[in-house]
Amino acid sequence: MKKLGLMKGSEGMETARLVLRRFRPEDAPALAAYRSAPEVSRYQSWQAPVSTEEAERLVASFSATDPRYPGWFQYAVELRDAPGLIGDVGVCRTEDGRQAELGFTFGPAFQGRGYATEAVARVVEFLLVEEGLHRVSANCDGRNVRSASLLERVGFRREGHLVQSTWMKGEWTDDILFGLLASQYRAARDGYGR
Repeated sequence: MKKLGLMKGSEGMETARLVLRRFRPEDAPALAAYRSAPEVSRYQSWQAPVSTEEAERLVASFSATDPRYPGWFQYAVELRDAPGLIGDVGVCRTEDGRQAELGFTFGPAFQGRGYATEAVARVVEFLLVEEGLHRVSANCDGRNVRSASLLERVGFRREGHLVQSTWMKGEWTDDILFGLLASQYRAARDGYGR
């Protein structure tokens, strides 16, 4: 994968096939559409459907945050050769700036093609190598096998399994906890001759 770094003049990144950028008002309809899809919202905390008005509020909120400050920042993800929102990757930096949590959501039509893996891998590289964070973590619903597999492909290791730890949408669900240290990431990357 070609590394292109931060795009000058904006808070974004690129990969061979994707652009990760700040949300824009025109992203609201696509955000509402994929966050309303039952197969997308099933393992997420929000309730579907997501109205266009709610998506507009979310986009305004997402675009008002700074990716280098503590708290959540959502990167909008689009294809390099076909602009338009296909998903998002969220990063929540800790107050001390040494760690971050991440999450990701992609539209059904763009799942199973490696786009989410590519986007998450780029964000992890940015956080651990370019920004020098110590650790990145993630968690997912225990039934969400595809997300767990994606995290493991990127280099995360399973650190815990919390049984029936979250009450969500009328049922108790398990949480799988993942973590990746910068030292482990660098060692794995160097082992591949990058």
